[in-house]
Amino acid sequence: MFTGIITDIGEVVSSEQRGDLRARIATAYDPETIDLGASIASDGVCLTVIARGTEGGRNWYDVEISAETVSKTNISAETWQPGKRLNLERALKVGDELGGHIVSGHVDGLAEVIAVRPEGDSLRVTFRAPRELAGFIAPKGSVALNGTSLTVNEVDGTDFGINFIPHTQTQTTWGGVKTGDKINLEIDTMARYVARLRDWAAAGN
Repeated sequence: MFTGIITDIGEVVSSEQRGDLRARIATAYDPETIDLGASIASDGVCLTVIARGTEGGRNWYDVEISAETVSKTNISAETWQPGKRLNLERALKVGDELGGHIVSGHVDGLAEVIAVRPEGDSLRVTFRAPRELAGFIAPKGSVALNGTSLTVNEVDGTDFGINFIPHTQTQTTWGGVKTGDKINLEIDTMARYVARLRDWAAAGN
């Protein structure tokens, strides 16, 4: 479980198809504090650490990404090339501050960036959600995009807007966002359960 508060910007060092996709990610996290089997959200995808260490002065960890995960996210051997920057967050511990919202690291689908425009020092970005997920996104509600907990400004059908303040742009990968980017989208868990209860009640249960 995560909060959507990014604590490091990692970088893909290498990726290789070995049945599943295996990737090495450089990080500022101390590998001595990362347990094998630990979960790290990498661009919003909960991935299991299978190896970790330090080489050439850079800390790193390895993950394996299943075909199922590749099919549901923006991860692929083509997109995860050396140098790609990733939003990283380690799993929530009991007693940690919940600064964002509850994020599972299980991506629901891909949103597309359809517009980017400066607004003062901030960036206003418009996304298009898959139709089957759009109903879970509400103004002033929360979404996780590439692992970042964000507040929705406005919703228009399947489109929704997010405002990225300068701090978010510099502390995450969002400073480099561009039109056409495909983004890992996880809807708010509370919205999911509210919709489920509504449908259950409507069915006369």
